[in-house]
Amino acid sequence: MTDQPRPQGQLDVQRWLGRCMLRLQQYERLMKTLLAHHELAGPADTLEAQRAANLEKVSDKTLGTLVKSLFESYAVPDGFERELLPEDKVPTDRISMAISYRMTMAPERLAEVRAQIEELVVMRNELVHHFIERFDLWSDLGCEAALHHLEHCYQRIDHHHNELVGWAKTMDEARAHMAAFAETDVFHDMVVNGIAPDGTFDWTHTGIVRVLREASEALSEGGLTRLDRARDWIAAHHPDQTPSKYGCRTWPQVLSESKLFELVYRVGDDGKRVGWFRERLAS
Repeated sequence: MTDQPRPQGQLDVQRWLGRCMLRLQQYERLMKTLLAHHELAGPADTLEAQRAANLEKVSDKTLGTLVKSLFESYAVPDGFERELLPEDKVPTDRISMAISYRMTMAPERLAEVRAQIEELVVMRNELVHHFIERFDLWSDLGCEAALHHLEHCYQRIDHHHNELVGWAKTMDEARAHMAAFAETDVFHDMVVNGIAPDGTFDWTHTGIVRVLREASEALSEGGLTRLDRARDWIAAHHPDQTPSKYGCRTWPQVLSESKLFELVYRVGDDGKRVGWFRERLAS
């Protein structure tokens, strides 16, 4: 160690090395944020907790690990698909959602981008672990070579950082469009009622089937539920769930069309037929 002032060349090297390190940290931090937010799936009331858990999960990951994750689920080839809500694991008593944002590319372009970013990881590791082994920072020539190398490194790091900023902005724009769409009646029908924008639906995932199940759970008598009581219960708790919303005129028609319930009639104390229903057992 020496108390002598360091040569200007060495000070310039330190300054540029610091710039490179700061830019790399910004790059890693942005990648962690992107990976924590780009894919969420499950019951709607758990998504915020998932986001926080994802941030915690990636908080201590190395750049190499982050890059591997990036190309597993975010930067992907055209046509990439990934099942986020397996049907056998989706709860039937809660609204579930899957949200994903991806950057898709042709396979050739994707391979090129991946190779460039993996080279960036190698560069980062070299700067962190082997820089002073590579250059003689106690000579003018060594400092000059190191400075030239660092300026080149910074250009590459800055390029990749700006590229990632562009990806993040694209994701933010998509999220903003999604938030605006979430305020529309079409989105409400999709999420709550299971009705697609073209008016089609799968009975299993419709809102009216969901509330029929809720009514049956609340009012069941020995495994059967009176249809008139279920109808009144739904009118009180879910007034927007009506047969007409699903192209039906009556509640018995809903039970029949859905093919998810059995409808039986019994003679009441007043001599009139009373409809009772129960959910069909899975075959």
